[in-house]
Amino acid sequence: AGVLKQGRKVWALAKTGQSCTFKGNDTVNGYLLLATACDGTLATTAQFTSIRVVCNNTLTVALANGTGTVKVPHSTSFDPDVVKKKLGISVAAWDSFMYRMKTLAERKVKTHEAMNYFLKVICQTDQQGEGGGSGVPGLANERALKKVQTLFEGHGRGAELQAAKDTAWGLLSAVTEFVDHEKQARSQDNRLDSAWFGQGAALKQRALEHALQLVA
Repeated sequence: AGVLKQGRKVWALAKTGQSCTFKGNDTVNGYLLLATACDGTLATTAQFTSIRVVCNNTLTVALANGTGTVKVPHSTSFDPDVVKKKLGISVAAWDSFMYRMKTLAERKVKTHEAMNYFLKVICQTDQQGEGGGSGVPGLANERALKKVQTLFEGHGRGAELQAAKDTAWGLLSAVTEFVDHEKQARSQDNRLDSAWFGQGAALKQRALEHALQLVA
């Protein structure tokens, strides 16, 4: 458990006991993340999160029914039973998500596919709301693009593991590592806040969607 934003946000992670290991001893563990904000900037939020052990990257577990997150506004009372029901805590949901991650680990990608993937994920994300992505990608995007490519091409933690090397899982892992550990931020506090609840979380979700398109 910990705090963000000088104590304005409070978070706690709990192990679900669920785990999955891909080829080459690439292990992912399941957690439940619970967070709330005292200043009203975040509804009380419960979401399943997977953490890749080798690099400590986090990814919101998108369940088959499209829900991975339950938000309870501060104007209503927090009823844990209702939240549990909405989350649909079940082994089947985790198994389904991990099955999809394993299909990513089986999907080999060529150099041009990797480049196209990163262009779609990085260069279109940051420009939404800034003219809808018209014009040349900004300098921050170029830096981000180079960084995720470098992480994917063997410099990321776990990038050389069998499940990640030249695979769609490796592409996704490069983006999650970038967001969680490398993305420019004013502080580690800001980076974590973004990675879990802000722009970084949206970028990881986009990365997941585009990765799954490669195996659709």
